[in-house]
Amino acid sequence: MTAAAPAPSPDPAGPRAEAGADAELRRIHAFLAAFTRRQAERTVPVPGGFAALDDTYALSYGNNYVLIDGPTDPDALPGHVDAAMAPLAHRAVWVLDAATGEACAGPLARAGYTLTTVLVMRHTGPVPERGGAREVDLPALRGPLTESQRRFLPDAPEEVIRALVERRTARRRGADDVRFLASHDAWGEPASWADLYLDRTEGVAQIEDLVTAASHLGQGHAGVVLDTALRTAAEAGCTTRFLTALADDWPRHWYERRGFVTVGSVHCFERT
Repeated sequence: MTAAAPAPSPDPAGPRAEAGADAELRRIHAFLAAFTRRQAERTVPVPGGFAALDDTYALSYGNNYVLIDGPTDPDALPGHVDAAMAPLAHRAVWVLDAATGEACAGPLARAGYTLTTVLVMRHTGPVPERGGAREVDLPALRGPLTESQRRFLPDAPEEVIRALVERRTARRRGADDVRFLASHDAWGEPASWADLYLDRTEGVAQIEDLVTAASHLGQGHAGVVLDTALRTAAEAGCTTRFLTALADDWPRHWYERRGFVTVGSVHCFERT
């Protein structure tokens, strides 16, 4: 008769690691909600969250949406969104908690929404050396931003492209320290760029909208910008450094190779 194998001893680091990951995700959720509130021209309460609205950039989905960061009634949510966003032609809902997002998926799909899953990725690798990108202002990025938006949205009207470029002005309201970083080519033109949002009090930093100009793809400029952003955030005392990436697109794998791990997901629903 063979003796039963002893039960494995519990790993004491397991529960602690899981609790730590949950705490990091809560910090990131709080940062996203606070940034959204601060960036908005006005907010409208919605059960479980709020609508962030900006009449100046009414064509931008990223400046006009409902953010759900608490418990909500999934069946009632489509009606609440319609009421809060009534003047606008589009509807958009971001649900921060994954389980809540899954519960809302059915009612919102029946109301005509499509779902995009966005991963929340936290940097856990070594902090790189400063990459060599430098801070720039919006006028320096206006041309490259316009070109990239036309590349991503070739059928968009000019007024939409203009709104997507100029909305970066509103982002300066979102955090105490908002920077635009760019890596430049040999002629001094921006080749790749990104936003960096810093909250030194809470120790949280977000890297957003990392884009490379079509003529400079594959030349390492994005890595220069990312390394600079990570080093800048670390030097500012931000131990929680994160970005977001589409779940079904290739950049998520590039971020993984550079030390990012997925810690959560945001359900983003849209209806045009």
